Formats: sequence, structure tokens, C-alpha cells
Amino acid sequence: MEVTTHLVTVGGVKTEAELATWAFEEGEEIAPGRRALRLLGGGFRYEAYLATDEEMLALVVAKILRPDSVSDAGALAGLGAESGALRGLDHPVLPRCFDAVLHGSRPHLLLEFVEGPRLSTLLRKYGILAYEQAIPLATQLCSVLHYMARRGMVHLDVKPRNIIMSGPPRLIDLSVARGIHEAERLDTQVGTDAYMAPEQCEPGVRGSVGPASDVWGVGATLHEALCGELPFPKASEAERFPQLDREPRSLPDTVPPRLAEIVASCLRPDPLDRPSASEVAAALGPLTEAMPRSPNIGRLKPRA
Repeated sequence: MEVTTHLVTVGGVKTEAELATWAFEEGEEIAPGRRALRLLGGGFRYEAYLATDEEMLALVVAKILRPDSVSDAGALAGLGAESGALRGLDHPVLPRCFDAVLHGSRPHLLLEFVEGPRLSTLLRKYGILAYEQAIPLATQLCSVLHYMARRGMVHLDVKPRNIIMSGPPRLIDLSVARGIHEAERLDTQVGTDAYMAPEQCEPGVRGSVGPASDVWGVGATLHEALCGELPFPKASEAERFPQLDREPRSLPDTVPPRLAEIVASCLRPDPLDRPSASEVAAALGPLTEAMPRSPNIGRLKPRA
């Protein structure tokens, strides 16, 4: 075990924090029959490693609790909840969970390895998405969120970092996902500040947390993907949730007006005023049909 310093966001403010890491070397055993290849990323409680599994004879992702979280009851419960959510859901836009080791010295999930960059990485390296790319992405996100809602689940952390751009794209990290009835009873903030709907920022005050909160996440993600900026700018670092009091930025004129209207509808303050995921997908349908069959969207070039 080692301790490394990472730049993380706490309460909307970026700060340096020391996080314990397993620091696995290539080929080091994570668990019997499972060996690390390289670190993929991580958060406060988890690390994700590309790994090999001898039984499956395949590349997988080992999502493992950090060393200092192994005995944390909340972290263990979150890992178990994510496993249960993924095993109860089966959709092309969700990764599969093959195994859950919730006891012992290295609790972890064994997840499907999906090859491709995160949307957040693409936006940082190459800039905005062309609308011909954003429309199919939005449709796929709506399909999985509609499916989850029909199964009584909400994701609650839809954002570019949790989207892997593969074919089809994948919505990852169900570590804060909830059943709809549990989400409706939330009295604490759950999610990532800039992508949280008003009702997630102030549970019980701005309406109930639920499927409409995930639609908000789609709207915030699309806005950022189409113009490179979050929809709600902060006046200061002390203003943690500008979405509670501010109007969203307008999208540039290069975005088709109908698409801009759809994004704006996802960002309505009252969850009862937002369309459902299936309604957003239906609204995107005519835009999809109007796109060229072989759109010339150009080759992505890294930012200077």
C-alpha cells in the first residue's frame, strides 16, 4: 500500500488530498486468478485496474476498495449495492458485473472491460462533439435511463466522466445508484455537484429525487459536450450550486435550434416540468432521421 496525492473536488472546490492506493505492479495478484495490468482510474473510495482473469481468460476491470476503505461499512455497502444493481440490470449501454468479492482483504467487483475513452477525456483533448455525434449519444443514454427507471432504478451520477465512448457508449459507475423509492426518501446530497439536479442539491425542498434527476444529468452532459462549458457558471467558489438560482447558459447558434430546445427542457428547475427519458428520445428521433446517412464530421484533432 502507498499514499499518493490527487487533485479532487470537495464541495465544489478543487483541493489536494492524500489517498491510499494498492499501487499494483503489472502482473501482481489482486485475488487468486486475477492479476493487475495497469491502473485505469479511481475516486475517494475505489480504484479501477485493468486486469486478467484466469477463469474467464479475458481482460476485465477490477473495481477495488482503497486500502483504507476496506473496513468502511459504507464503502462495503456501496460496493455491494453496485453489484446488486448491475446484476439486476441487463442493457447494451451498461457494463456487466461478473463477480463480487465483498469480504476479505481486497473487496472488489469484477466488471466488463469496455475499450474506449471517457467522454470527459475526449472533450478535454479534442473539444466539443459535433451534433451528429451528440444526438446518437443522447439517444443511447435515454434508452438506458428509461430502462433503469422501468426497473425501478435511478443512476444519479450521469456525467461525461461516467460515459465510455465505445460502440455503443456505456454508462458506468452505479456506486450511488438507488431504487426509485429509496431515492425519493433521500435527505442528503448524492451525485456530482455540477451535474446534480436542483432536487439533488436540496433533497426534499426542490422536489423528489427520481428519474427526472437523471434526465437533468443528460441535459448537463449534452450542454457541456455541445459547447465545452457547463450550463451553470459559478459566480465564485463559495457558490456551490449555481443551478439553484441561475439560468443556464445559451447554447451557441451552431447547435440546431430544436436540439438546443431539447437540452433546455432537460434542465428545467422543477422535475415535474422535465420530459421523461423516453420523451427525450422520441424528440431526438426526427433529428436522427434528418442527419446524413454518412455524416462528414471530420477527424478529431487534439487541442493545441
